[in-house]
Amino acid sequence: MSQRQIIQAFEQYQKSRMQFVQTVADLAARPQNIETLHNAGVMSMLRPLMLDVVPSIQQTAALALGRLADHSDDLAEAVVKEDILPQLVHSLASQNRFYKKAAAFVLRAVAKHSPELSQAVVASGGVDALVLCLEEFDPGVKEAAAWALGYIARHNASLSQSVVDAGAVPLLVLCLLEPEMALKRIAASTLSDIAKHTPELAQTVVDTGAIAHLAQMILSPDAKLKRQVFSALSQISKHSVSLAEMVIEAEIFPAAVTCLRDQDEYVRKNVTTLMREVVKHTPELSQVIVNCGGMAAVIDYLGDCHGNLRLPGIMMLGYVAAHSESLAMAVILSKGVPQLALCLSEETEHHIKAATAWSIGQIGHHTPEHAKAVATANLLPKLLLLYMDASSSEDLQTKSKKALKNILQKCTYLPALEPLLYDAPSNILKHVVGQFSKVLPHDSKARRLFVTSGGLKTVQEIKAEPGTPLQEYINSINSCFPEEIVRYYSPGYSEVLLERLENYQPA
Repeated sequence: MSQRQIIQAFEQYQKSRMQFVQTVADLAARPQNIETLHNAGVMSMLRPLMLDVVPSIQQTAALALGRLADHSDDLAEAVVKEDILPQLVHSLASQNRFYKKAAAFVLRAVAKHSPELSQAVVASGGVDALVLCLEEFDPGVKEAAAWALGYIARHNASLSQSVVDAGAVPLLVLCLLEPEMALKRIAASTLSDIAKHTPELAQTVVDTGAIAHLAQMILSPDAKLKRQVFSALSQISKHSVSLAEMVIEAEIFPAAVTCLRDQDEYVRKNVTTLMREVVKHTPELSQVIVNCGGMAAVIDYLGDCHGNLRLPGIMMLGYVAAHSESLAMAVILSKGVPQLALCLSEETEHHIKAATAWSIGQIGHHTPEHAKAVATANLLPKLLLLYMDASSSEDLQTKSKKALKNILQKCTYLPALEPLLYDAPSNILKHVVGQFSKVLPHDSKARRLFVTSGGLKTVQEIKAEPGTPLQEYINSINSCFPEEIVRYYSPGYSEVLLERLENYQPA
């Protein structure tokens, strides 16, 4: 065989290998082909091509593997079982930027499915190799590495800790300073995924100066970057008072409040989530958000969105109101109660209704004045209905019942309580009757109204066990009225009168 023939044979072999990996990569881009490729044993065919002498074949083989692993956890497990990860990690250090991006994509595609698969990436030395990629000059390599590290860190605290221990956090913070928008976004996202698990991990992110860099980007024109920035600040703030205070000290408010008018709905949601995570800690932090107009802006925001986008705003109002009478009154004065009433009637998801019921309870449980604000919005019958509805989730029933009981124990506004006399079950009824027993002895106008509206008659019809609190409340109410009026409205009294009439002998 001549030299020329040998060269042609090699060229043909190279061309065939390239054609094969390119075809597999293209086919793997379409989900309908994945199972057929897997059944054809394509994983074991691609493995040797990862070590091919031709860089472009290596890269395309990695891309094909990444697309396969990205499709399902079964295929990602197949990549692990084929022992592809160690050789991928080993070759990461020495290959060019195109290969590094493709290899990082494979690691990300495997790690995304489960903590167990992420652990396989860690065990293969993948985290250390990805952190080295963060030091590369090429922004595309950094982005691919940061993305893969984020997928590893998001699963749990121990995986997140392995990312931290490999020295990723300072390098991710440096990525925030790069000019490329895509790299900034993914770095912020990965920092968010690291910080979310524990106060210690969040503190690690804070200790690298991340808050100051994130704070500088809250008014960026790029909506996707702002989403990630507010998400990261939320994940830092949620863990403790001191971490939330550090976020506040970065002077992101009131500038962040203006982002509640952002065109991007997820920017608006993430700003609201950040406020929720800040206000839940202390009355003082709540007051900071109230003072900069945050609460009023969130109430407006609730009127402009629906579904899960409302959830952080609903909860934020509940956390603010829970702290003190004055903060709960601030929610009332900012027209928060009608907005929550609207959420309760408009939303269909039970977890959103449950959060709304909880927040309403936090507003109304402080004083008679707070309870009246909730009662006059006609919320007591709605809470009762949700509690009694058999189709309500257990959480929704529990939160509706607790909110109702807490508000009733403070409510002295009788016109709002009276409708409950007719519908409430005994465990709720005792709280309703108990409030009447407190108010009626001291209010003659209320006593007269109670008789004319039919309230007294309804109370006489309640069947209460002797010696129970409910019976004692009924006795207390009855003692507010002349005996003959109580008798007149008691069940069976008309029959007694008729019987007396029949037995009456005129003189």
